[in-house]
Amino acid sequence: MQSSSTGNPSKIRPASGRLGIITPGLGAVATTFIAGVESVRRGLSQPVGSLTQMATIRLGRRAENRVPLIKEFVPLADLKDIVFGAWDPIPDDAYTAAKKAGVLEDRHLDPIADYLKAIKPMPAVFENKYVTRIHGTNVKKGKNKRDLAEQLRQDIRDFKEKNKLDRVVIVWCASTEIYIKAGPQHATLAQFEKAMEANDDAIAPSMLYAYAAIMEGVAFCNGAPNLSVDIPALIQLANEKGVAISGKDFKTGQTWMKTVIAPGLKARMLGLAGWYSTNILGNRDGEVLDDPASFKTKEESKLSVLHTILQPEKYPDLYKGFSHVVRINYYPPRGDNKEGWDNI
Repeated sequence: MQSSSTGNPSKIRPASGRLGIITPGLGAVATTFIAGVESVRRGLSQPVGSLTQMATIRLGRRAENRVPLIKEFVPLADLKDIVFGAWDPIPDDAYTAAKKAGVLEDRHLDPIADYLKAIKPMPAVFENKYVTRIHGTNVKKGKNKRDLAEQLRQDIRDFKEKNKLDRVVIVWCASTEIYIKAGPQHATLAQFEKAMEANDDAIAPSMLYAYAAIMEGVAFCNGAPNLSVDIPALIQLANEKGVAISGKDFKTGQTWMKTVIAPGLKARMLGLAGWYSTNILGNRDGEVLDDPASFKTKEESKLSVLHTILQPEKYPDLYKGFSHVVRINYYPPRGDNKEGWDNI
């Protein structure tokens, strides 16, 4: 999409040809996504949970009963035209990674094992200081962060050429990085590039992926709550290049439930004294979030959602000073079956 924020009219390119989806991260989220798409393509599953594939859109008056599927009304890529790729510091192929993640069972994975085993991750841009609980060997080396970003750009070009793709998008599916507060290094493109060359700690790996994507004209979506593409420098670059950017965590679990319940409370003008949330999880996500620095990133994201919805500054009698507590407990026996408790 061409940006309209600079005054230029938006122009949406047609969804024609083959679409590449590259995920930084080939863990539970990415492998479930990839396996799900392939299972649907083979007629083994229904695309449950997919807005684009199952939802309809109403046209005209309700009585006219014109409700086509969104995918039939909006020009979207067909599932058969999607090609997947990934980067990950752990060298496991998609089948091995999915087995370790434990989200899907053998009855889901075995019929598509051949496809998943063929997806092997490219070496990742990764530094342990940003995700302290993960240790990987499939990692790029470079003279500085600018050099690493250029290597990512080359990966994108090679992946596009090898698979004869017309378009590419990148969706961050990797772990939550440590909390970083926006600073002068993120203010302008010139400062950002200078910080990359200086190996500044304020430039996290996710920012390098976002930079590389935008420079290659590739849309970027951030599926984690850490500071990434949502900094002034990269927003400026995306506007100049006419590249779509989005995302601040997938929010598919407990936070999603908050975004369902909180608007209901507000719609009825019901006050809130406090909201306590705890999560019990035993997967890699839980292990990463067991580190206080990564948890702080997640906590900030989870805490902000209620303030955004309830607007305590606008409705002080109902929401001013409400207590909001979030806890995440890493408990390995729980595996990927996350459990959440809320007291409202």
